[in-house]
Amino acid sequence: MTPLAQLARKVFAEGMAGVHPRNLMARVSFTPAGVRVGDHILEPTGKLFLVAVGKAGATMAEAFLARARRVPEETRVCVPSGAPVPAQVAPYTFLGTHPRVSPQNVAFAEELAAAVATLGPEDGLLVLLSGGGSALLSLPLEGLAPEVFDALVWELGKASASIAEVNTVRKHLGKLFGGRLAATCRAPVLALVLSDVPGNDLATIASGPTVPDPTTSEQALATLERYALAKRFPKAAAILETPESETPKPGDPRFTGKATVLLGSNRNALDAMAAALAAEGFRPQVLTSRLRGEAREVGRVLGALVAHAAPGTALLAGGETTVRVCGPGRGGRNLELALAAALELAGTSHRCLLAAGTDGVDGTSPAAGAVVDGHTLARAKKKGRDAHKALAANNSWAFFEGLPEAIVTGATGTNVADVVLGLVAPRAERSVPLRTPARARQPQPPLGLKACREPDS
Repeated sequence: MTPLAQLARKVFAEGMAGVHPRNLMARVSFTPAGVRVGDHILEPTGKLFLVAVGKAGATMAEAFLARARRVPEETRVCVPSGAPVPAQVAPYTFLGTHPRVSPQNVAFAEELAAAVATLGPEDGLLVLLSGGGSALLSLPLEGLAPEVFDALVWELGKASASIAEVNTVRKHLGKLFGGRLAATCRAPVLALVLSDVPGNDLATIASGPTVPDPTTSEQALATLERYALAKRFPKAAAILETPESETPKPGDPRFTGKATVLLGSNRNALDAMAAALAAEGFRPQVLTSRLRGEAREVGRVLGALVAHAAPGTALLAGGETTVRVCGPGRGGRNLELALAAALELAGTSHRCLLAAGTDGVDGTSPAAGAVVDGHTLARAKKKGRDAHKALAANNSWAFFEGLPEAIVTGATGTNVADVVLGLVAPRAERSVPLRTPARARQPQPPLGLKACREPDS
């Protein structure tokens, strides 16, 4: 691994630290009776009920409890199995599944709904939300079996539906989504949200359990029809035509005294990375925090930008791309993006590109992502690996497995979507020279997108 690639890893770690709940919770003011965030205050005279749900649920709960001056009378935490669970919150933590909905998830959601129903106006509900909450809080409306709800959401993902489209359907078929959790709670509610959604739409993150929903059942049904799923899931389609599927809307008086606040987002990670790069003598430029598109095409474009950028350039982007499934391989959107970028960087020196998921999980791989440079393809070739074949089979993990490019962090305890970092060394010694002269870069053949028919989430 070159020093430049090592620096990219270090900067990625700085970004993760910038969005770790322990650091983000410093934005919350703790009072003897509760909490204050900006103009929003939650100081119940009765019970303080703490709920933390999502991939960062346990670390958010730990960060809160470590600074709280008032200990909640009741605490409930739900995270996917494999997520970090600090010892302090382990007694309150329930392990669910992600991205598929399991009976465990449904059981937790049922118990939470029942507990929230017991709260009165003198109590207070504090909700800590992060990405992954939609799967963990899945409790379908009456008449829709959990396994059907799960299958429908899975098929939407395979069809490359956007997260907004998927969660529009979830909100109109789930008992706790689309503001229903807050609207049916008699107590004041304050939700603090860690966003994994490009654009940070509070009504989309974790399917917006505490936020009035501007979408409609008609839009949800149109989404099913758009992806040819209405006839395959007739029960869901029928429910979306009933009044029960409609969610509470902005202006609903049931949201009086209830607030949802953004605690952290992808931009916070990018800003932390930019500050670290500036200290290293780079000129950081944040391209976007709403990155989207086909992973391999985005990787090709960003790789080309890095390949032709001036010394000292640092390009940053964040968001969430998608993968169109063409084969039976194993991988994820960040690995696929990095692999496509490696094709553009082949034969260059003193340049690298890192793509990784902030939650530490990339698709069906055990990696968070990868960092590639001009030597990646040559290293892989020595192991008999071909980038084009790996892309054609969506087998990016098989390409990177065992190579120094792979970034394997395990679950990070945070989740603000993905980050991409492209670096061009300001000085040549930041990179190890090629052992053999670089060959002239050849035009790369098409990546085979036209042959892809079955999209993936």
